[in-house]
Amino acid sequence: MSRTLQIIRDEHTALSAMLRSLLMMEEKGPGDEPERYFDVLRAMLFYIDEFPERLHHPKESELLFPKVVKAQPALANVIRRLDNEHLAGESRVRELQHLLLAWELLGEPRRMAFAKGLKEYVGFYLEHMKVEELEILPAAEASLTPAEWAEIDAAFERERDPLAGGERHPAYDRLFTRIVMKAPAPIGVGPAF
Repeated sequence: MSRTLQIIRDEHTALSAMLRSLLMMEEKGPGDEPERYFDVLRAMLFYIDEFPERLHHPKESELLFPKVVKAQPALANVIRRLDNEHLAGESRVRELQHLLLAWELLGEPRRMAFAKGLKEYVGFYLEHMKVEELEILPAAEASLTPAEWAEIDAAFERERDPLAGGERHPAYDRLFTRIVMKAPAPIGVGPAF
């Protein structure tokens, strides 16, 4: 099996955990510590914007998908849809960040808009990853040549998500420590809100 296939699955697992944690955090609400609560949510959304949107998706769209569609043209519509979702991903997470900021600054009347946006975003993202794993990755595994895999593997090995086994970086260690130490169990190890 190509190293890329495992990296993609590992990064999807890390992202799925973060998305589900966001839902759990929204359900809990800020309690008596709104500053800590909103800080954790902002950090979690920043992680999604920083890794999946800026590093993971471009490698799929620029390296993996073109080779898969060349080998299996019947997947062209699926890949086109996934590419379009990648292109919209950054604006979707930014909109969610805006909804969170509105809730934080303008109060409880804005919570429902954030909750609704978050649920839609998480549902969209989980479905997106499911399609990649059930349709694209098996097609890639069955169709791509060893030379193609060597090129793709080299790219996917660079700038991997530290939450999915990638090289640790001090700046991102601070981000992940912030999330883990401030978020309450079972999301992190911080005290309950």
